[in-house]
This record gives sequence, structure tokens and C-alpha cells, in this order.
Amino acid sequence: MSEPAPAQVEAPVPQDSATSVAAEPAAEGGAEGQSKKGAKKAAKEAEKAALKAKKAAEVAARELAQQGGPDHLAHKYGDAPLIQSQARSGKVWTHVKKLDAPSSQYQTVLLRGRVHNVRGKGKSAFLVLRQQTATVQVTFFVDDVNVSKGMVKWVSNLTKESVVDIQGVIMAPESGKVESCTQQDVELVAQSIYCVSRSVPRLPFEIDDASRPETDFDKEDCTYVRVGQDTRLNHRVIDLRTPANQAIFRVQSAVCELFRDALRAQDFIEIHTPKLIGGASEGGASVFKLDYMGQSACLAQSPQLYKQMAVESDLERVFEIGPVFRAENSNTHRHLCEFTGLDMEMAIKEHYFEVLDVLDNLFLHMFDGLNERFAHELKVVSQQFPYEPLKYLRPSLRLEFPEGIRMLQEHGVEGVDPLGDLSTEHERILGALVKEKYDTDFYMLTKYPAAVRPFYTMPDPADADYSNSYDIFIRGEEIISGAQRIHDPTLLRTRAEECGIEVDTIQSYIDAFKYGALPHGGCGSGWNAW
Repeated sequence: MSEPAPAQVEAPVPQDSATSVAAEPAAEGGAEGQSKKGAKKAAKEAEKAALKAKKAAEVAARELAQQGGPDHLAHKYGDAPLIQSQARSGKVWTHVKKLDAPSSQYQTVLLRGRVHNVRGKGKSAFLVLRQQTATVQVTFFVDDVNVSKGMVKWVSNLTKESVVDIQGVIMAPESGKVESCTQQDVELVAQSIYCVSRSVPRLPFEIDDASRPETDFDKEDCTYVRVGQDTRLNHRVIDLRTPANQAIFRVQSAVCELFRDALRAQDFIEIHTPKLIGGASEGGASVFKLDYMGQSACLAQSPQLYKQMAVESDLERVFEIGPVFRAENSNTHRHLCEFTGLDMEMAIKEHYFEVLDVLDNLFLHMFDGLNERFAHELKVVSQQFPYEPLKYLRPSLRLEFPEGIRMLQEHGVEGVDPLGDLSTEHERILGALVKEKYDTDFYMLTKYPAAVRPFYTMPDPADADYSNSYDIFIRGEEIISGAQRIHDPTLLRTRAEECGIEVDTIQSYIDAFKYGALPHGGCGSGWNAW
């Protein structure tokens, strides 16, 4: 791009003495001395500005002479006008992930993405363009038709993470493959490039550093920079640009999509329940309390009570994907104060295993769907966070809680309470034992002790120490907790009182079962990717 002609700089005219005196009290030496001093200073500054402009003009003239005159390709690169929705040009943009050989070779495409990396030398420049999880190499070689020396210089000075529009021709790389990009079998030979938005020169951290596989940091001679969690969270808008995070959010979206698909196919209805409620919905102290127009209220710990009421309203099968709040003062990966919950509830005819049948179909649909439709995203995640493919059975494995206890005891695990809950470590060990014995990472554990389940859980009819409840595990991590619910109002009130819940705060919930109640059960799960 040609440099602008040097501006003609004129020395500013000094203020007259009357103005100077009026602005401030006269300094030592009187108004006349002050005026002369200001004029001298202004003249000196004007002289410096003129000298600076002269040097800039000389540099521009030298560069122009080296180029043999103004850059005749200056219109093919530069900063784009600010996009303010003034018009629609009809241009068609192609996504970087769509560039693949041989079908796309020799096509002219227009791409918009971020400058992931750029290097220039002499008459050439190489730019890696990134769009979400995909990257492609763009080449700039001086040819006097599309690329000039001025363009190469301009491209070489682009800052990382700047947003650019590039038009070019898709070609097979001369080297055979571009190992540093996801699109390895093609590269783009640039015809034009415009910067839509420039990033600041110095980033809080490099995307490459934030994208490194965890295994790289385990090496003894590792010299890589590890980006700390605080740094990531303080600059989350940049951290989420890493390929793994891009893929994680797409997998999260896919889970919701598959969850909906599977349950809708089984005649479920999606509902949206209140998040500001009058009392605790799960018991215990893990609740965020607040003042609601002078009344006591709290954030919903679960849609539990409302989805049960929906079933008793004859909707029969319902689910919800929505926010859940738990005031749990814990710093483990298993406790979150806010997360996205995936809940379902359904009427049953005879046995709560009917719910497990639905959940079995649900999870098999989700696992298969992720493997078949989102294999690319899973691969991207595994490149930074390596993992073994999930193993699961058809139908899914079901074990009773007492059987799980026996497996732990036979393995010599100490501190196992047959009528208590499993600790995190016990769950992890049991997951490994199940994998060894049954060759599955996914299983259901039923018939939990009644003492460790919520007040609304139906007791086991054969043994009051146990309940009609279950947890679902993946690799020793609990991902779902559920049960058959008590639908008898008298039994429900009794259990609430035994668990220390103020019945008055849930009276409307209990009343929902006074008018003919359908036996029912369900579960809840959730996560937070933010």
C-alpha cells in the first residue's frame, strides 16, 4: 500500500500577550516575559514536528522508490471499513472446515477467521487462519498480479487473533501435507486480504500455550508455558477460542440435543419450571436464600417438586434442561454452585425399573450419537485431554447397592458402610472393579440405603433400610441420581418431618398428591462448561 504524501506542517502561531496574561496570573518577570517564553517553546515544538514529518516523508519516498512507484495492488489489502450494517454485498463466505481436497481444489473462496500465526520473509508470507476448531495455511508470494511487496509486508505485521477476510484459490500444498493445520491436504493461495478488526499486539497468553496437551507438561525437559486457571478465567473470551474448548461447548450442545431427541421419541414433553421458590427443594442447608419482596425465598436446587407436579397434572412424561443452584461450600470437581441440569420425570405402571429402561435407551442414544455425529469434536478434545473411548453394554449393566458393597469388601476396601453412602474414593474403586469384571465404564447401581436419599424417595417394600432409588456411573463418577418418588401424601408428610423439613414450606407440593396421584419416578444430572 502506498504511503500518504507528507503533510505540510506549519508552526503554530503564539498566543498574544493579552491572552496569556488573562489565562494565568503573571509569572516572575511580568506578562511580556511570559509571552515571549511561550512563543519560544511553541516555535521549538513546531520545529520538532516539522523535522519528524520530513523524516517520515523521506522514509515513505525511499520505500516508494524501492517499489518502483505507488503500489498498484494497494486495493487488494488493508483495513476494511467499520462494519455498521450499511449494505449487503451478496458475498458468500466459506467455513475453513469445509476446505478439503480434492473436491474443493482450484475453487476461489472467501474466508473470515482469526490470524492464528503469521511469518514473513522477503517476497513471501505464510499465515495460518483459524476459524473455531479448523485451521488452514494461506500463502502470499509476490507475483505482481495478486500479491505485492507491500501486501507481504502488511500481512507480516498483522497481530495474532486479528479478524481478517481472505479471498484465494484452494490448492494442494507443494510439500504434500501441511502438518501444522487441521486442513492438511489444502492451502489457500491468497488473492486479497482485509483486516476487519485488529487485536492488541500483546495477548494475555498465547492460544498455542493454552491448547497444549496435558501430557506435554509431564515431560522432565518440558519448557512450555502453562497457562494458569486464574489467567484463563480472567480472560475467558480468549481461553474459549482454544480448539478443545470450542469442541467441548459443541459436545455440550450435542448432549442437550441428543437428550431432547431421545426423550421426545419416548413421548416426553419439555417444561420450564420456576427458579425462585419459597422453600428448599432438596432438604439440607445447600440453598441460596434471598429476600423476595419482603418474603423469604431461595434459588431452586432442583426442578424436582415442579416436575413431579407436572406428572400429576397428567402430562405423565416431562423433562427440563435449565439452571440449578446449590450453595455447597466445597472445592471439588463434583460440587458446583450453579450448573445446567438435565432432569426427567415420568409416570410408572408397576416398577421403578421402567424409568431405568427409559434411561437405558436415553444413554445408548446419546453415546451412539456422540460417536457417530460428533466424532470430530471428540477427537479435538482428546488431542488436548487424552482419554480412552467409552465402553458400554447393551443393555446397560445394573447392580444392586448390596452387591456393590460386597465387591468392595471382597477387594479389601476398608470403611465401607453397608447402610451409608459411598465415598468418592469408594465410587472410584467400585468403577474400576466393575470395569475389570464386566468390561463396561457405564453402569447403574440400584437399591440405595434409605438414610442417604431425599425425603421424597419411596422406601423399599421388602426392607425399610433400603429405597427404590439408583445412581448412574461413568468410570466411577456419579452422573445421575434418581428414584421412585413417594406419591402418597401421608407417607410424604411423615418422611419430610423425619428429615427435618418444615412441612409448611412444601405444603403445596404435598397437596399435589391429594387428588389422585400417579406413581412416578425420575432423575437429574448436569454440568457446567463455563
